[in-house]
Amino acid sequence: MAEVEKATAARVQAIAHSNQPHVPPQYIQPPHTRPFCSPPSSSAAAAGIPAIDLSGLDPTRRDRDRDHVRAEIGRACRGWGAFHVTNHGVPGSLLGRARAVGSSFFGDLSMGEKLAYACDPSSSATEGYGSRMLESDDSVLDWRDYFDHHTLPLSRRDPSRWPSLPPDYREVMAEYSDRMGSLAKQLLGLISESLGLPTSCIEHAVGEFYQNITISYYPPCPQPDLTLGLQAHSDMGAITLLIQDDVGGLQVLKDGEWITVEPLSDAIVVLLADQTEIMTNGIYRSAEHWAITNARRARLSIATFHDPSKARKISPISELVSDSSPPRYREVVYGDYVSSWYTKGPEGKRNIDALLL
Repeated sequence: MAEVEKATAARVQAIAHSNQPHVPPQYIQPPHTRPFCSPPSSSAAAAGIPAIDLSGLDPTRRDRDRDHVRAEIGRACRGWGAFHVTNHGVPGSLLGRARAVGSSFFGDLSMGEKLAYACDPSSSATEGYGSRMLESDDSVLDWRDYFDHHTLPLSRRDPSRWPSLPPDYREVMAEYSDRMGSLAKQLLGLISESLGLPTSCIEHAVGEFYQNITISYYPPCPQPDLTLGLQAHSDMGAITLLIQDDVGGLQVLKDGEWITVEPLSDAIVVLLADQTEIMTNGIYRSAEHWAITNARRARLSIATFHDPSKARKISPISELVSDSSPPRYREVVYGDYVSSWYTKGPEGKRNIDALLL
């Protein structure tokens, strides 16, 4: 019984339901990492991340439409490392069902039912229901609960480890995984082409996708000015595809300013991750981002991560290296990179910056 009470108390949702007027001290960010609100100073930042319409890729469209899409992706990858895609081929109904089953898990199940799927407390970032991301006991905690699914390759996918309620949860997440995996491959192909590389170049460098889907739940926070739902970081892998609900809270760092990524109906947010920055030799930058909280409404997002295998060696693609453009990053085994990220903590982009030559 004591273990159940301890596990319940460790969940942010349980803390929020206790209606405490102040957040516990372990969730209070140091002053230099707390969120702040100030209007963007440039018109480009004020407009937010680019939105790219993928309907121009339809094979019945003109070649110049396809060229336009690739050029837009190249500009977004250089300038932001983040962009929305619309007309991406993933049914809006599936995006809605994925949000619905996630909201039902966090909103309709009792704490006891949710704890039946709890992560292994002895290790970090394992499949299941959890709150703590990093290994360090003295790190500032995020105001977030999550459910992480291992979805690709298929040998890792075990839907029996996922919630059985609502009844269509497992079916929805399996279909969502497949659709997002296909879109991620298409986008990596376009990113390759935007650099003048063969379509399959970056996908081949990544190798077989190791895909995880994380549903994040951010309860209302009594002191949102002191906390973060998710601390500043860039993602570890190759490419992340994310959907939000209508609450919003995702922000990306652009020219030293935090810019809100406004939710767009049926759009998918694309975030370049660290291994793509390495592979493109820094031509394209991974997106540093965080999640802020609010005092009124719970927020839900679903992030689909596409990573190399832990044994994969990642380095700048040879076609992007020359005497005038020498390699900017040293080669890294992806599993070593992941271990460092979880042990040290992200602190923005310090892990990838440690690989700079």
